[in-house]
Amino acid sequence: MDLYIVRHAIAQERDASSWPNDGDRPLTPEGEAKFRKAARGLRRLVPTVGTVLSSPFARAWRTAELLEEEAGWPAPKQQDELRADRPAREAVRALEAVSNNEAVAVVGHEPGLSELASLLLTGTGAVTFDLKKGGVIALGLNGGARPGSAYLRWTISPKILRSLSG
Repeated sequence: MDLYIVRHAIAQERDASSWPNDGDRPLTPEGEAKFRKAARGLRRLVPTVGTVLSSPFARAWRTAELLEEEAGWPAPKQQDELRADRPAREAVRALEAVSNNEAVAVVGHEPGLSELASLLLTGTGAVTFDLKKGGVIALGLNGGARPGSAYLRWTISPKILRSLSG
């Protein structure tokens, strides 16, 4: 299985008076515009996936919707295990349910996404990533989503994705 780990696009700054629940914090207009272009670039690298799982938090969910709109990927499915406040091991369990797909994308938050990638790669979480907002880590998984079962295919910044959009 190929796994595409996508960090949400640029979101509004934390502000408890505007968004008492941080899960409601949206993308900025600039963040949405930049990610639209990045999603078109990502489509050139990854024309399709079988499933898109997303954190229900507004900024991640909107990023997943933009992948549907601009990259032509499937409509996202809400996955509570990808929330910003959940550990990476929960996300691994969620991936087990879709491991029969050839390609799966997850959209969520840092540091959880880097922890997920590291756990899948090493089994322990010893690798660190600098995953920019709107960036992607591509992993290959041998025999399903298990700690230590993955290999790194590539990682790409949103700036490079935007340059690929044509």
